[in-house]
Amino acid sequence: MKKIAFLAVLCISYVIPTLTSAQEVVYVEDPSQGYLFNRMRDNWFIQADGGVGLMMSAYDKHEHFGHRLGAKTDLFIGKWFSPLIGLRGGFDYEQIKGATWTGNYAALGYRNWPRVLDGGAYVPQHFNNFGLVGDVMFNVSNWLVGYKPYRFYNAIFYVGMTVNWVYCRSGDRPVSDGPWKYGANDDPDHSRNYSMQAGLLNSFAITKKLDFNVDIRFDLMQEHTDGAGMGYRTWNEYPGLLLGLTYKLGRSEWNAPVQAQCPEWKYTDDEGDAIIASLNDANRKIADLEDQLRKCLEKKPNATLLENGVPAAEAPLATVYFPINRTEVLGVQRSVVNAVAEVMKNENRDYLLTGWADNYTGNDAINVRLRKGRVATVKQELIKKGVAESRLETQINNGELTNYGPQCASLDRAVTIHRK
Repeated sequence: MKKIAFLAVLCISYVIPTLTSAQEVVYVEDPSQGYLFNRMRDNWFIQADGGVGLMMSAYDKHEHFGHRLGAKTDLFIGKWFSPLIGLRGGFDYEQIKGATWTGNYAALGYRNWPRVLDGGAYVPQHFNNFGLVGDVMFNVSNWLVGYKPYRFYNAIFYVGMTVNWVYCRSGDRPVSDGPWKYGANDDPDHSRNYSMQAGLLNSFAITKKLDFNVDIRFDLMQEHTDGAGMGYRTWNEYPGLLLGLTYKLGRSEWNAPVQAQCPEWKYTDDEGDAIIASLNDANRKIADLEDQLRKCLEKKPNATLLENGVPAAEAPLATVYFPINRTEVLGVQRSVVNAVAEVMKNENRDYLLTGWADNYTGNDAINVRLRKGRVATVKQELIKKGVAESRLETQINNGELTNYGPQCASLDRAVTIHRK
C-alpha cells in the first residue's frame, strides 16, 4: 500500500507544475449583486452639530435679521442598515427669536423689554425648544454613483420629526423677565410642539472614522407663536445651517457578494501551442506512471516464509525514502523521521536501521557509500529528536529492498526501521 501511495505522489508531482503555471480563477466582490447586511453591532455612528436657525412666523420680519438668528444644536446616535438607508435619533435644542405685535400677551415668549420695534408697534419674542428628534437618512451619493468606501464627499438626504418641550421666561406681562419656565405663558397649548424636518447633510471625510458635516435643514414647526385660538397660522418655517462632526463606531464598510472571475486568454497563438504541448507531454508522463504502477501491482514481491506460513520478518516501523544519489533527509521524509522519533520515545524498544540503494544505477562503490550515508543520516536525525543512540543499531543491505525491477528503482533508495 505504501508503494502505491508513493507512486501516486510521483504522478501528482508531474501534474502540479502544469496546473500552477496556468492562470487561476480568482474570486472578487461583485457590487452589481448588491451589498450584504452587516452585523447589528456594525455601522453605528455618533453625530454632534451646532449652528443657527431663523424663525419665519407672521410678524418676524419686523425684527432685525441678526436678532432673529437663534442657536441650534443636536446630538445623535445612528446606524446605517445598508449603503443607502440609515436611521438616527437624539436630542435637539432650538433658540427661537422673532417678533409679535405690541399688547399680544398671548404670544409665545412676549417681551417688550429691553427693546421695542417699529416705533413700539412690535415687540421681540424669545423662547426655547428642547426636543427628541428622529430621522430617516438616504445616501444620495451611493445611490447615484455607487458605493465607495471612504469617499471624500457624501450627500445625505433626510426627513424626520421632532417633539419639543417649550420653555419661556415667566413673569407678569408685559415685562416677562422672570426665570425660564416649562409651559409658556401658563398656557397648556404652549407646553409642547411638534415639527417636521428635511435637510441635506453634506459629509466630508477627514479620516476613515471621522467626518465633517455641513447640514442644511428646513423645519416646519407646529406652534401657536402668536397666540393660540386667535386665527394665526400654526405652522411656521424654521430653516437652519449647522456644522458638526460624525464619529463612526466599529466596522463601517460594506461587503458585496463574492463571484468567480474567470481569467481572460492573454496568450499569442505560439504561446497557446506551447501550453498545449506541455499538457500533452504531462499526459504522456501520467500514462507512463500509470503503466509502471500497474506492472508493480501485477508483480509479486519475493517473500521468505517460515514453515508455518508466517512472514520471516516483521513489517518495518517506517521507511524513509531518498532521491537518487542523495543521503540527506528532504521534504516530507523529514516529517516521517520526526513522527518515528515521537513513537520511539514512547516505546521501550531497540531498533535496527538498514540502509538501501538500488542496484540499477551507479556502481558498487557508489551504492555502498549511499547506503552507509543514508542510514547514518537517519540515525543522527533520530538522536537530534531525543532518541538514545544506544537504542539504535545500523547496518546496510547490498540487495534489493523491493525487487520490483528498474522501473521502480526509486523504491529501493531508502532506510528501513525495524523494531528488535
